Amino acid sequence: MREEILINITPQENRVAVVENGMLQEVHLERSANRGIVGNIYKGIVSRVMPGMQAAFVDIGQEKAAFLHVADIFTAQDLNQEAPELQQEVLQNTHNTDIATLLRVGQKIVVQVIKDPLGTKGARLTTHITIPSRYLVLMPDYKHIGVSQRIADEEERARLRELLSDKNNAKYGYIIRTAAEKVEERELKRDSDFLNKLWSAIESNSKKVKAPGLIHEDLKLELRIMRDTLADDIERIRIDNAQAKDRISSFIKKFSPELLSRVELYQGERPIFDLYNIEDEIKKALERKVQLKSGGYLIVDQTEAMTTIDVNTGAFVGHKTLEETIFRTNLEAANALARQLRLRNLGGIIIVDFIDMQDTEHKRQVLRTLEKALDRDQVKTQITEVSSLGLVEMTRKRSRESLEHLMCEPCQQCNGRGFVKTSVTVCYEIFREISRAARAYEVQKFLVLASQEVVESLLDEEANSLAELEGDIGKPIRLQAEALYSSDQFDVVLI
Repeated sequence: MREEILINITPQENRVAVVENGMLQEVHLERSANRGIVGNIYKGIVSRVMPGMQAAFVDIGQEKAAFLHVADIFTAQDLNQEAPELQQEVLQNTHNTDIATLLRVGQKIVVQVIKDPLGTKGARLTTHITIPSRYLVLMPDYKHIGVSQRIADEEERARLRELLSDKNNAKYGYIIRTAAEKVEERELKRDSDFLNKLWSAIESNSKKVKAPGLIHEDLKLELRIMRDTLADDIERIRIDNAQAKDRISSFIKKFSPELLSRVELYQGERPIFDLYNIEDEIKKALERKVQLKSGGYLIVDQTEAMTTIDVNTGAFVGHKTLEETIFRTNLEAANALARQLRLRNLGGIIIVDFIDMQDTEHKRQVLRTLEKALDRDQVKTQITEVSSLGLVEMTRKRSRESLEHLMCEPCQQCNGRGFVKTSVTVCYEIFREISRAARAYEVQKFLVLASQEVVESLLDEEANSLAELEGDIGKPIRLQAEALYSSDQFDVVLI
């Protein structure tokens, strides 16, 4: 598969596009005024302990207090336990210790951010510090060597473990990342030496930083992408900024020198994101409707609780039976929605409503197609079987805001509901308000302030109803259009 990484650098924001076979698969952006904080290490102050939730809020110097659950707190008992098997480089350890015995209000604590603030929620924290590099993730509190489950060959897994085992005097615990498959011992040692020095510097800095304060900041976006996604199948890395190109080249020279020749400075007249119509693809990724080549389409609705994806045949009528048409649409949709998850960076609970299929084999093939399409996704996903209603429940790890939340905000007119009242509905609300006021107060006349659209409705299709109301209350009603009023906003003024 031909893969390219395009990097657009401006003073306001940095953007990275991952392109596979000429098609945009992922887009990452980081704005100078609002950088993500995942991976950052802070010295925080416990501001509130909640035994009922087995959690605490920690002040790390951000606008909102961050959230720390008891399962994410490293304890002294953990030092004597070998870490559980690791999945996709993620370590999770839970215990039943009462949080009130671990934390107290005012206590200073070193924490790492594992989820950016999302919506109304503050950042999610852990005390299980992990520091990633190209091939390894350092776990300073463990002496365990884990291997990414994406490395399937048992001999290779054993070889990698041996290279970092106690025989080689491993000072800390490590997770061996997928990128480490087939690498030589010297490369792993270089990574481990780098991480050990970095951790020593972090420990030293943590003693000097005043709480709440930042101890260690993760890499900038473009360097994080190099660290986390760089692989042999990357054909080219194009950057439109000379300074950024130098930073990336230095980084790659240190960790993957064999890929250095693939880095190039883009100096074309066209903006770099115009090469593969990436700007247009980003616009499409913010829309609800995703058109399929066959004529079918997806409807993507993102809420705070979950994301739902509805599959429809649309204009696709097929050439054989209805069941075959549904099957082909669902197959195409499985590939398309896997791309949309990556492109939009959708996370959390995701419900996919495939078109109902009767054939069990068709259901199996659609699910396998979805799983295969997600194989290239770096983010961990879990998928259930197709239910009798054609629904597939899945989860995708969420650590950063989705593309929609980064680039958009709730509509000021509908407050994010996605709909507004019709002008007729507003007219009837005005009639009820006038009737209510006429019974309660002695007034000479009423003045209605509303949007131009509502005023026109009152003077047109609702003119007879307005005249009847004037007759019933015995008071004149005057109308005034307000340009700044939203379509469902109005005021009834008593004069």
